[in-house]
Amino acid sequence: MSESESTFYTLKAELPGGKVFDFADLKGKVVLITNTASKCGFTPQYTGLQKLYEKYKDQGFVILGFPCNQFGGQEPLDDAGVVEFCTLNHGVTFPLMKKSDVNGDNTNEVFKWLKSEKAGILGLTRIKWNFEKFLIDKKGNVVHRWASTTTPDAIDKEVAKLLEQP
Repeated sequence: MSESESTFYTLKAELPGGKVFDFADLKGKVVLITNTASKCGFTPQYTGLQKLYEKYKDQGFVILGFPCNQFGGQEPLDDAGVVEFCTLNHGVTFPLMKKSDVNGDNTNEVFKWLKSEKAGILGLTRIKWNFEKFLIDKKGNVVHRWASTTTPDAIDKEVAKLLEQP
């Protein structure tokens, strides 16, 4: 399937341990996807993301974290270490995928698709740093892309608005 034929719901991502997360399971949900790192100045956003997840998860909201070590080597942990760090330090219960690349030749298919759907500032598609965020509506459309500096708290209203839509 070419990138142009793929939709949000045809995507898949690898979970730690080799299992596959099928995006078809996300139909009808509002989804926030972010690339994450445990040794970054933005790492405290994990706590804010978890709060947002807890606030809306019963209304059909899902957050997917994609650990990535492409920005200053700020995700040195292996998959098990990432999960342990996020659980112990930030109480994370939303799904974390297997560590992968979000830029370059080995970019995971989810970020390839996200970047093709929603360019960043000045039309640049590449991910600039950890904790960039993409918000997907209930129909699988990327409706927002935010830079790392945008806090989870700052996007609460956008999530709520999408959850209210049929």
